[in-house]
Formats: sequence, C-alpha cells, structure tokens
Amino acid sequence: MIITKYGLSTFLFCTGFAIMVIIASLLIQNGWFRYPIILLAVVFILFNLNFFRDPERKAPNLKNVIISPADGEIVIIKNIYDDRFLKDNAQQVSIFMSPLNVHVNRIPIDGKVNFLNYVKGDYLVAFHEKADIRNERTEIGIESKFGKVLFTQVAGFIARRIVCDLKAGDSVKMGERFGMIKFGSRSDVVAGNQWKLKVKLGDKVRAGETILFEIN
Repeated sequence: MIITKYGLSTFLFCTGFAIMVIIASLLIQNGWFRYPIILLAVVFILFNLNFFRDPERKAPNLKNVIISPADGEIVIIKNIYDDRFLKDNAQQVSIFMSPLNVHVNRIPIDGKVNFLNYVKGDYLVAFHEKADIRNERTEIGIESKFGKVLFTQVAGFIARRIVCDLKAGDSVKMGERFGMIKFGSRSDVVAGNQWKLKVKLGDKVRAGETILFEIN
C-alpha cells in the first residue's frame, strides 16, 4: 500500500506512537486491561494505513470535462454568484469526505493556476451549508481553455490541517495530485453555467476519475 507524501510524517508519528503503546502493554506482566489497549492500538494503525493511502487513479481521456478533486459523496448542489474568481453566476458541487475516504486531492481540469487564496476560518462540520464560506479553506482558481474553474479544500470539524503544494502561475494537468486535507473534510467545485452537470445529490465520486461537469 502506498502512503501519500502529504501525510507521511503524520502517519509515521501516529503509527510509531501506537507501536510504543503495544510494546509498553506487552511489558505489563499482569492485567487483562492490556489486551483492549493493544487491540485499540492495532485498530489505530490500520485506520492510519487506510486514511493515508494513495491509490493510483486514471483520469478520463477527455479535455472538455471537470473531474472530482476528492473522494466522497455529493452533499450540496446549488446555484451561486461567485465573486472570488469567476465573477459570474455559477454552479457549485460540494463533496464530503468521511474519514474512510482517500484524502489525497487531485486537479480537476488542465490549465493554469491564476488564483490561490488561503482563508482562516471556523471549523463547522464539513457538510454544513455555510462551511464553504465560514471554514478554514484553500481556494484555487484555474484558467482553462474552456474558462475559469474554482475549487476548494475546506477544513471540517476534525480536519484542521490543509496541505496544498500549488503556487500561483503553476501549469497543472487533470488528475495530478496537489495536496490533501487530514481527518475528514470537504471540497467544493464551482463552474460556469455553460457546463453541464453530470452528477446528482448522494452520488459517490472518486478523485481523479469521476466526471462532475462536461461542456460541448
């Protein structure tokens, strides 16, 4: 199993701590309580292996689409006016990532990063209607051949560590890894009304593979 570089230090720290707990418990000569402690430590190691995994993904062989930047479930679809990057009426799709999802984020469309903004904020639960404008987040705007696309990394109630290695001016390719949000989170994708929505509420999506929007 491949562990993502964006969470390797956290994975090693958490796993090392759990192993020390197991060793300390095994050194206890008496006491039944060491067994549930060891079990919890093993479960914690398995959780970390699952959370920080980074599977390979194959992006669609298409250019006229916007793909999902995150694994998870579509929890919000709404029409908005985006005054951050698009400066126009737009469609927003919000993806909720549970702690069991892959948390590595991927680029949704080919283009150039022309907008990059980090916002300190609150830590509402990630599926809250106002999390996209109130929570800590990174906002990323790509200028593509089909127009502007905005997407975000939104911290949740537990997730308070956003990792993003993009810089303004970067040229990016659909499906490339660019960061992650640790321990449960959300990602929003904002596209103009010329794009045709290809998902619905409740759909499960995969970063780097699932098509969210398509344009003729």
